[in-house]
Amino acid sequence: MDIKEHFKLLIELLDIERKEDLHQYKLLMSDTSLEERKKKGICWYPVQLDRLTYDNSDRIIIKLSREQQQNQSHSFSTGKSVSLFSEAGSNEEAKTNTKAVVNYVRDGEMTITLNDDDEPEWIHDGKLGVQLLFDESSYKEMDRALNICLTSEDPQLNKMKEILLGVKQANFNKIHEFEVPRLNSSQNEALMKVISSDEVAIIHGPPGTGKTTTLVECVKQNLKTTSQILVCAPSNAAVDLLTEKMAEEGINVLRLGHPARVDESIVHQTIDFKATKHMRYKELKAIKQQEVMLRDAAKKFKRNFGPDQKRERKKLYVEANQLRKEIRGLSEYISKDILEKAQVITCTLVGSTTQLLRGRRFETVYIDEAAQALEAATWIPILKADRVILAGDHQQLPPTIKSMDAARKGMDITLFEHIIQNKDVDVMLKEQYRMNELIMNFSSQHFYHDELIANDVVKEWKIFNDDFPVEFIDTAGTGYQEEVEKESLSTYNKEEAALLLKHFEHYLVELGDEINQVSSIGIIAPYSAQVKRLKWLFKSSSIPKEVMEKISINTVDSFQGQERDIIYISLVRSNDDGEIGFLSNTRRMNVAMTRAKKKLVMIGDSGTITRNKFFSKMFDYVNEIGAYRSAFEYLYD
Repeated sequence: MDIKEHFKLLIELLDIERKEDLHQYKLLMSDTSLEERKKKGICWYPVQLDRLTYDNSDRIIIKLSREQQQNQSHSFSTGKSVSLFSEAGSNEEAKTNTKAVVNYVRDGEMTITLNDDDEPEWIHDGKLGVQLLFDESSYKEMDRALNICLTSEDPQLNKMKEILLGVKQANFNKIHEFEVPRLNSSQNEALMKVISSDEVAIIHGPPGTGKTTTLVECVKQNLKTTSQILVCAPSNAAVDLLTEKMAEEGINVLRLGHPARVDESIVHQTIDFKATKHMRYKELKAIKQQEVMLRDAAKKFKRNFGPDQKRERKKLYVEANQLRKEIRGLSEYISKDILEKAQVITCTLVGSTTQLLRGRRFETVYIDEAAQALEAATWIPILKADRVILAGDHQQLPPTIKSMDAARKGMDITLFEHIIQNKDVDVMLKEQYRMNELIMNFSSQHFYHDELIANDVVKEWKIFNDDFPVEFIDTAGTGYQEEVEKESLSTYNKEEAALLLKHFEHYLVELGDEINQVSSIGIIAPYSAQVKRLKWLFKSSSIPKEVMEKISINTVDSFQGQERDIIYISLVRSNDDGEIGFLSNTRRMNVAMTRAKKKLVMIGDSGTITRNKFFSKMFDYVNEIGAYRSAFEYLYD
């Protein structure tokens, strides 16, 4: 496809996706009462204002709680944009509200950071509520980047487009090769590829192969010849991890982004925190205090007052507004000074559009988890780059796309995939440090040309000596049947969930005191209805509290990038037609299986799943290594 046609198609697909996303949001929000929105999990009302505080940058932090329906499922999560509103007195929800970002949410508690500098006048009036907002800004920034790519005559950008989209070959320089002792051979090979690249290189990192370690080392080596690098990723969690790892290496890292979307562990790397340590911060704080005093004094005047008081109030507001201009100017100076001194700037892909980076170019831009990023979002930081290094794994989770039509027309293909398929610019990392060899082997065979090698430390990892690292519990013939939850249309299998709990309780007995050596346990199901059922079963069980604290139960997507000593996977599907739905997305199964370090237990109906070629091969592997178990072994004891 012609390059211009490629970008025209991307713009069209992005518009389809935006419209579908907005349509789904409107279906949830439009013409619905507060009660209906509460039931859908997109609104909390009423909520109690528990605490109002300020962070280091004088941003307003609010802690809220809801007493009713604490255990009801909801769609709020860290980083989501929300609206805080009040229905007290004459306030109308649609008019009297303020935008905010979720810092933290758990059970019936939520902490948010307001986008406004001033607290709303109605904040203490009661009858508060909070609901989700549609995020239009990300679509605007992606559309803007694609239109620049479509129309720009900039020679550097046009050259980058031709190379990344496979029209021209990428260029690599001859360099004096060397080895970094802490990297293995394939990691060092990837490092050499990155250092020698003129325009693009890819670090292909299968599960547990040390992609982040390699990427950080590449950044360290690049900093020997360049003063500043931009490092991006599609998710805040990925950006935070990179920020943390580079800071540990002594790199001066600056993390850009809304404070509510930044993990507490790296708050010291944010511009807000660094501003408090700047030599001119005390001066800024003093001016801010003076401005607040003037505004407070102006507000004390009554409504019915004479001309003298009116003039005095106006004078106070004029002085306060003048100070606010000084505050803005000094704040911009401090931010720019911090930015100039940073060796590495980290942010999300869309976050790279921040005003702080406008007009700034970088010799090298790194994009981590690039195989999880929409192509439209990937071009945003590339517009600032003379050279781009991508890291990721196109055999793990793809980007989330809401429009099936857009996905079918090609939106689910990432720029990472275009490049890795078209050009010899990648090096695959081959030595993995996460999991037992038997857990690794099937994934290696099916996704990575059987080239993965388990490091000697993890090769024979087990929970205890006589344990077997892989088990498949076959429910075929038991009569278990999947069901569909009416509200969500999500699939669940209550008998399979009960069997998983039963197996886990048996395994706990086998473990005995060895459970104290287990630090983490993950239970994965591909369907939210099954996740909900498993959470309820485990919460109602007699499993000791200290063990429950080690267990996390969730969908595959939430485990991306994570690992656990023990992983259980409930495959759920069990029907007469061999229908497996999105279990057929094998990349999701690759992620699920490769989260386990020492023990992997899968539970499913072989009669249903093995009609799919991938699961048929997986079943052959299970039998080949002696990991097959029948559910009947657990039904009658």
